[in-house]
Amino acid sequence: MPELEIIGAPQSNFVRTVRMACAEKSVPYKLNPAFPHSPDADAIHPFGKIPVMRHGDVALAETKAICTYIDLAFDGPPLIPRDPIGAAQAEQWISLITTGFDVVFARQYLGAYFFSGLPDGAPDRAKIDATVPKLQEMFGILDRVLGQRSYLAGSDFNLADMFLLPLIYYLKQMPESAELLTASPNLTVWFQRVSDRASARETVPPPMPKRD
Repeated sequence: MPELEIIGAPQSNFVRTVRMACAEKSVPYKLNPAFPHSPDADAIHPFGKIPVMRHGDVALAETKAICTYIDLAFDGPPLIPRDPIGAAQAEQWISLITTGFDVVFARQYLGAYFFSGLPDGAPDRAKIDATVPKLQEMFGILDRVLGQRSYLAGSDFNLADMFLLPLIYYLKQMPESAELLTASPNLTVWFQRVSDRASARETVPPPMPKRD
């Protein structure tokens, strides 16, 4: 069988999600570190985003599609529940993370720290401060949900948790969001529980690289 190749920077939260999916399914893979708009990314993703995947003649873009392929093409525990309600709940939370939480957590807040676009590369304090109220609202939502159950989409760990963990990992390192995490006991317990899984320990990202 051909080797599965995951293409993308290991610092990317979505790349980490795919790598966690492989680890949960015990699927061996090769990680090809690459930035967005690298030749490999442009060859597969119509917008040059990461991650992308190759597996023999199969080439896929978009994290959820890649994880679905991994889930269905390989043996191992399901990443998405196989019952209709469980599957729908997981899909619901994955959609909420990718279209809502990721936009605020990563693209707005973390982006203002790591990719501010300012001449000296300093964090964009205006953007950070403007995002804090949104962070507060979203941390509150997650803490309420995780006060009702052990995992994001139900009583068992699944792909929805793999989408959220990489975001919380980075938020724990930033001052405003770290303070909000400390004030969110249910989310904190969930984060520790998921971080203790082998798939999380094996995929801890390296520091952010410097780009020219």
